[in-house]
Amino acid sequence: MTAVLARSASRAADFLRDHAALLRKLQWGIVLVYAFLLIVPAIMPLPDNAASVFNNLTVVSQFAFWGIWWPFVLVSMPLLGRTWCGTLCPEGMLSEWASEHGQGHAIPKWMRWGGWPFVAFAGTTVYGQLISVYQYPAAVLVVLGGSTVAAMIVGWRYGRSKRVWCKYLCPVNGVFNLLAKMAPWHFKVDETAWRHPVVRIESINCAPLVPLRHMKGAGDCHMCGRCSGYRGAIALTPRSPEEEIVNVADGDPWQTALILFGMMGLAMGAFLWSASPWFVVYKQAAATWLVEHDILWPLLDNAPWYILTHYPELNDSFSWLDGSGILLFVVGAMVVIGGAAFAGLWVADRMLPQVSGAPRTPMGRASLHKLAQCLIPVAGVGVFLGLSATTLTLLKHEGMGTGWANSVRFTLLALAVAWSLKMGARIIAQRHGALWQNAAALAATAIGLVPFVWAWILFFVVW
Repeated sequence: MTAVLARSASRAADFLRDHAALLRKLQWGIVLVYAFLLIVPAIMPLPDNAASVFNNLTVVSQFAFWGIWWPFVLVSMPLLGRTWCGTLCPEGMLSEWASEHGQGHAIPKWMRWGGWPFVAFAGTTVYGQLISVYQYPAAVLVVLGGSTVAAMIVGWRYGRSKRVWCKYLCPVNGVFNLLAKMAPWHFKVDETAWRHPVVRIESINCAPLVPLRHMKGAGDCHMCGRCSGYRGAIALTPRSPEEEIVNVADGDPWQTALILFGMMGLAMGAFLWSASPWFVVYKQAAATWLVEHDILWPLLDNAPWYILTHYPELNDSFSWLDGSGILLFVVGAMVVIGGAAFAGLWVADRMLPQVSGAPRTPMGRASLHKLAQCLIPVAGVGVFLGLSATTLTLLKHEGMGTGWANSVRFTLLALAVAWSLKMGARIIAQRHGALWQNAAALAATAIGLVPFVWAWILFFVVW
């Protein structure tokens, strides 16, 4: 069975390699559809309450971007690796195209900073909430269109036929990198064959700047197939979905920050604030205090729409108090949920024998960051659940029943938690502690997830 899968995977990769011209035409087609859905709704009148996906382009665009595209691109990562990035993503394709015709400058040192995936994800998530990116086409144009323009500028400026933006600055590069580690496929490198090539020794262009000879996992690979068969040493190969996280990934402080404080904490706050009665209580208390002290400017809703949501014709405008409240809520969720998960991992790491020679980092021992990798399934399912809430809202607006949703949601969440703890147990076992140490460390890791799980219960059941 494994041999059959390996042959099928190899043929699929060779097909992508041998039909690069056809793939480029497909990518240009996607770019045109993407541009149409991005630009045209932004210059059309806002839809009224009677608008639906059957009679209004803006609603079609909203459903395409937030109901289908983003949730299911996330699903594709642990299933197919970053195939979306390498074969379909309009932003990556445009960045590479601009780089083919650009200035070809060297990549600056500041761009290589490891914290950009976390900062870009956090900044885009928070800004999107402030301008209601899920509701309004102009906000979509600013967030997605702005990212695409930036990708083209970076591509034109740096590298030669490379995807420099995708490698270092794309707001979802870090998330895709993490989720692709669970893919049951990767391009495996046979180092012996590499040293003694028998076929295809001509140079190839790896657009996402992966060091092919030393490629070990699927996190950075865009699965474009260009390197398939290169030097007779690279082939798309099936593997265990746990292989990279348990046996390959070393862990990285910035990836830990993205998993815990970004995907689990900050994203949870972004999904949760609009449904939270706590947010309303805080805002009312703050407004009362401001009025009593004759401080009225925070109550004004005069910010332009590209800073805070401002659509008075729809009775939807954020005051400065609303904006600050959203920021406070999101940061609070990041600290509480991400902090609890980090504390659980820190305690677990301390309970286990220290890895000999393991370096320390500003966020704890390197062994802690290795253990943090086990929470990728939980973090990924959390982001999917939040985005798919928009999908369900749009389906409900079209009259479809969604009574089945909570059963599916909590099943996915339970499976993700179980899988994360299973991989956590495997990583913990590598530390060669006593049985009681391993059990206590796994329990600490599980306890750290309690605020995250409770937040979803509040969101889907209590509130």
